[in-house]
Amino acid sequence: MKFKDIPYERPDIDEVKKELEQLNKDMFNARSSQDAEQIFLAKDRLERKVMTMHEIAQIRQDINTNDEFYVNEIRFWNKALPELEESLAKFNETLVFSLFQVGLSRKYGGIVFENAKLDMKSFDPELVPDMQRENELTQRYENLLASAQIEFEGGTYTLSQMTPFKNDPDDDRRLRAWKAEGQWYKDHQPEMDEIYDELVHLRDGMGRKLHYDGYTELGYYRMHRNCYTKEDVAGFREAVQKYVVPVAAEVYKRQAERLGKSYPMSFADNQLEFRSGNPKPAGDADTVLAAAKKFYDELSPETSEFFNTMLDNELMDVLSREGKRGGGYCTGLYDYEVPFIFANFNGTKGDVEVMTHEAGHAFEAWLNRKRVPVRTIFPSMDGAEVHSMSMEFFGELWAEDFFGKDARKFLYSHLAGALTFIPYGTMVDHFQHEVYAKPDMTLRERHDVWKKLMGIYMPWERLDGEIPFYSEGEHWQLKHHIYSSPFYYIDYCLAQTVALEFWSMIREDKDYAWERYMAYTSQGGGDTFVAMLDKARLESPFYPETLKRICEKAGKYLEEFDLTGIE
Repeated sequence: MKFKDIPYERPDIDEVKKELEQLNKDMFNARSSQDAEQIFLAKDRLERKVMTMHEIAQIRQDINTNDEFYVNEIRFWNKALPELEESLAKFNETLVFSLFQVGLSRKYGGIVFENAKLDMKSFDPELVPDMQRENELTQRYENLLASAQIEFEGGTYTLSQMTPFKNDPDDDRRLRAWKAEGQWYKDHQPEMDEIYDELVHLRDGMGRKLHYDGYTELGYYRMHRNCYTKEDVAGFREAVQKYVVPVAAEVYKRQAERLGKSYPMSFADNQLEFRSGNPKPAGDADTVLAAAKKFYDELSPETSEFFNTMLDNELMDVLSREGKRGGGYCTGLYDYEVPFIFANFNGTKGDVEVMTHEAGHAFEAWLNRKRVPVRTIFPSMDGAEVHSMSMEFFGELWAEDFFGKDARKFLYSHLAGALTFIPYGTMVDHFQHEVYAKPDMTLRERHDVWKKLMGIYMPWERLDGEIPFYSEGEHWQLKHHIYSSPFYYIDYCLAQTVALEFWSMIREDKDYAWERYMAYTSQGGGDTFVAMLDKARLESPFYPETLKRICEKAGKYLEEFDLTGIE
């Protein structure tokens, strides 16, 4: 069934709560393992149905944030989902203490119970109004960014549509584009400040209501951090500073030399990788999708079946347009056993990167579409990002189909971008730990923290006030995850480390690398992040030696990369 034809029906939340309450009673009173399993499966079918309707509404609202019907539906969901948490929490508690936990765990995985325990630590009925307000604020932020209309050279553009101008080889035009976009953020900064300040205090209060010392501990539970601690993350950040930042700095020094600029460069100059321009796809959106089809058809029988299902059922919306939410993501339509990809193509190399990235998520979801319970289709976000970031590196083998004459440019750019991203992503995480440790910081103090961290993690960015918003240490406010999903962003960095392991494997033996990828991906969300890595014979990013080894290999590859003929 095509996505446009999938029916949407708002569920009666009161009836859903009644059903959950009855299932909870039934589980409490279960007298046999067979009865307990049937109740467990009934609850899963109900949850799958509710989640499917929510995702349909969210996708359609994101596609057109001006669609009043789905705007109202998301308002409904923002209130309804926290209310359902109370009923789900009661069921989880009964499940965790059930006499039949061991049998259910053997059949459906211990991770179900580990995560249920974390959910119990992250919820109390007293939090429902706070969770509803949190949803309202994050939606307000997303809609604000989706509404952006930036005047530039006689045209009007969304934030996504400004990206090609921000990459333009002409120094003057590129700088003007950065200034125009930066000014839009600056003009709307008071509203972004207001939203974030309320979110920080709201979340801090939620943590304290559960008797935690602020939000951080609660945030880790909400992210299902079930196999590592904030101390482990702090150790990873130290390894990034020690091993990744120096290699990334060398990448930018060579870039400055290619461009005829002085290091450190401005934000606008750092965005231009080659004097002749950054790598661009060989054609328009249809060309990218055709190249993606070839890639997935040839990669494996499983990926071929998956991607053709996506195309045949129009399970992707990839074009950037007015009123569409920014960014990209993959989600599941669980009752229909298919994923959905949301993206914003804008004619840059990011079109290929987002296509392969989100399709990595989607392939994992498709491969595990029949997995029960529904919440084990996707793993936790750290585990999930391995699928996507590693799939990007498999896509490099088809670079000529995606990029034509710019294939070599892309191969250099993609690896360089993977390395230089890790310090940025780690800085986002470090910033959030600082913010939630001191929630009463002033707006300026938060900006100053970001500016200080820039000097540690991104010394190649010149903070000189030339570009509004960016050069003043304030551009953390454009990162959706900081507002909408606190403590999520480090997952990208952990996963990028694993993905770079795949980059190294692919160069040595593509078939072996794919075997390891499938060994990892076929696990779905059936275990913890670290355990799934171990089962697939992959190294943990928490071992400092992992980052050290990867940086040495990738740094040497980039230093010796033949750029002959590329200006």
